[in-house]
Formats: sequence, structure tokens, C-alpha cells
Amino acid sequence: MRFVRALAGALVAAVVTASPAPAQNWPTHTILAISPIGAGNAVDIIARVIFDQMSKPLGVPMIIENRPGGGGLIGFNDVAKAKPDGYTVLLGSSTISSGAVLHKHLPYEPLKDFQAVFPFGFSPSVLVVAPSKGFNSVADLVAAAKARPGALNYASAGIGAASHIAAERFRLATGINAQHVPFRGPGEALAEVVAGRVDYYFLPLAAGISLVQSGKLKALAVSTPERSPQMPDVPTIAQAGYPSAEYLFWGGLFVPSRVPPEIVKRLYDEGSKALDQTAVQGALTKLGYARRQMTPAEFQAFFVKDFNETVALAKKVGITPGD
Repeated sequence: MRFVRALAGALVAAVVTASPAPAQNWPTHTILAISPIGAGNAVDIIARVIFDQMSKPLGVPMIIENRPGGGGLIGFNDVAKAKPDGYTVLLGSSTISSGAVLHKHLPYEPLKDFQAVFPFGFSPSVLVVAPSKGFNSVADLVAAAKARPGALNYASAGIGAASHIAAERFRLATGINAQHVPFRGPGEALAEVVAGRVDYYFLPLAAGISLVQSGKLKALAVSTPERSPQMPDVPTIAQAGYPSAEYLFWGGLFVPSRVPPEIVKRLYDEGSKALDQTAVQGALTKLGYARRQMTPAEFQAFFVKDFNETVALAKKVGITPGD
């Protein structure tokens, strides 16, 4: 009997030795990156440039598949339920909080089902108005709003969207009373602001820089702690007197929470190298994003803090989640 047990133990050891853990062989085939929003947004564009650089040392393609729908819920849920083997990853962004803001019940748990790997970059939201409005500074806008409480309005890409949260931070910081006008997406919101039918709008730098440069929009402030290199003459919201209105748009790579740490580290290492490449840095700058080096643990802590602050703000301003 002892001989049988010893033989069985030896066979098990031999099998384990001969069959290394899947993480040790990773990757052997295409990595699928799911984007929960439509193609063409800044995070999507940046990720494609980064993944092109990462694919070379990994030895396999990294392909992005856009799965919009349900305010991002479809794409997020697909990643949360994916096999945690490192072959399905997520393009996460500020919009990851929107689901919790808008829905009481989610098919996944954002803070438990996703693990942060590294950020692609951070971008300011820009407070813009149509030149026809006559606002030349944040002080002008705030003064007009306080002179006529409830008369001014502001656009967003939808209730709970990052542009909505940025505007609510501003509204609370300034103490103004303005009306929210949600649209079905950033394109519609931007068109109405350019036309002067909506008074102001917070949008990602990349989406507004060409309109500001052409004079179709006027930028009053950026929401980051530092001025943007793309708009060096535009003050920060803190310089305008409202530091509590600061708000960042961000994007980054996430994986299902149970992906082995060896795979997370490999993705982080290759992602960090990719972000050092000239082509990637150029894409970030062009789209108004700035790199901020973060380890997976640091990025996870940032994500949790950002998520909790957004959900708390939504409750404070009365955004009621549906079923």
C-alpha cells in the first residue's frame, strides 16, 4: 500500500512538473480587449496605439471589439463573466461608474469583478461656452448664473455620464442653480452648445480642442490641477477659484479579478514599455491625455476612490438609480 501511495504521489508530481501552469505559457493566442462603448472615442484610439506596441513583445495580437449597449453594461458584464485566463481584457474609463449611478442592480460588481492593470492616461474636462454667450471667464459664467438662478442650463452626454458628473461638481463648488439638459451622446450635446442653445458644457479635451482653436467654442477652464499643454492660456478650475470642481477623464486596462498575478504583471510591464514609445506619447498628446505612472495597486486604489466619489456625488445631487 505504501508503494502504491508513493507511486501515485510520484505520478502526480511528474504530471505537475510536465504541465506548467497556464499563466507560465501565457499568451499563446489572440487577446480580446472589449470596449463597452462605441468606436472612435479617445480611449479607444489610444488603446489601439498602445496595443499595437504591446502585441510585438507579447507575440500575439491584441484586438479591440466594441460592444456598446445598456450604457456600457453589456461590455462590462461580458468581461466580468469571462474566463480569468488573461485572454479577455477590458477598456475601462470614467464611464465605469455610470452603471452604478443609473442602476440599483447590476449583473456584475464593479469593485469586485475587475482588477486594474495600468492607466492609458488622464485628460481634463474642459468648460466650454459658445462665444455668442459673452462669457469670458468662469467668474462671468458664475455671476450670470447667480444673477438669474435656474435660468442657465448645461449639457451632458447623458445622465450619469462623466460630462454630467463634471458639471455637477462645478455646480456644487460654485453654489449656482442651473438646469441639466442630458443628450443621447456627446455629439448631440456638443452641437447644441456650439449653436448657443445650451449655455455651457464640460467635455474631454480631445473632443473640444479643434472647436476652441477654430473659435466656435470658448474654453473657460480645464478641470485638472495643472494647465493643459494643448491650451496653455486656459486657467485651471482651481485657478478660477473652485478647486473642489476638479475632475479627470481617464482610461485604462482592466482584467477579470481572478486573473493570475503573473499575467497582470506581464500586461503591466509591456504596457509600461509601450507608454514609453514615441508613437504612443504622440497619440496621448494629440488627444489631450497625459501619462501618469501607476502600478496595478496604485491604479486600483485610484479607481476605487474615483468610483466611490462619483457614486456619492450622484446621491448628493439626487441622481436616482433605476431598477
